[in-house]
Amino acid sequence: MSEKQDDKIERELERNNATKEHDTGHTISQDAGKIAELSIEDLRAQLEKNQETIESYEKKLQYLLADFENLKKRTELEVQNRVNSVIDEIMLKFLSIYDDFVRAKEALTKQNVNTDGLSAILRNMDTFLLEHDVTSIDAVGEIFNPKFHEAISVQEDPNLDDNTITDEIRKGYILQNRVIRPSLVIISKNKQEGDRENNG
Repeated sequence: MSEKQDDKIERELERNNATKEHDTGHTISQDAGKIAELSIEDLRAQLEKNQETIESYEKKLQYLLADFENLKKRTELEVQNRVNSVIDEIMLKFLSIYDDFVRAKEALTKQNVNTDGLSAILRNMDTFLLEHDVTSIDAVGEIFNPKFHEAISVQEDPNLDDNTITDEIRKGYILQNRVIRPSLVIISKNKQEGDRENNG
């Protein structure tokens, strides 16, 4: 075989190799593009899924926080109610002792016995009640109010309107806007008003 023929064959082989390398490179490039494209789509899908999961967790967290706040308020209210109940009970016992001192002073006064010592004690007790926001309930002359008064008897009196408090048997008290002991009272019944209503 001549040198010219050899050169021709070598050039042909080189052209074939170059074509194969070009085709192979193009194929690899296409495959890489497809892989990259699929990866982006998968990533987008995953991101969307994660976003939905995050939103779901956020809603659950909001619900949990709302439940926690409600539970906190209920717990605080229950604790406050228990504390108030204990305070009310202590104050009622104190008021019972206070009533005993008042009755003792009244009895001794009727017997012309010196009550200066009792008066001093009662003044101290009054100060204690005032410092703890315990105030007495107005009764005599007021119109009966079931929120503050408890009627134990009714007396006819033509000169008074119905349900006017004529006498106070036991003083009532309020502690920080809570009635811890209602006043025991006697109220009036105007018989003439009742007769007029019946005749009308």
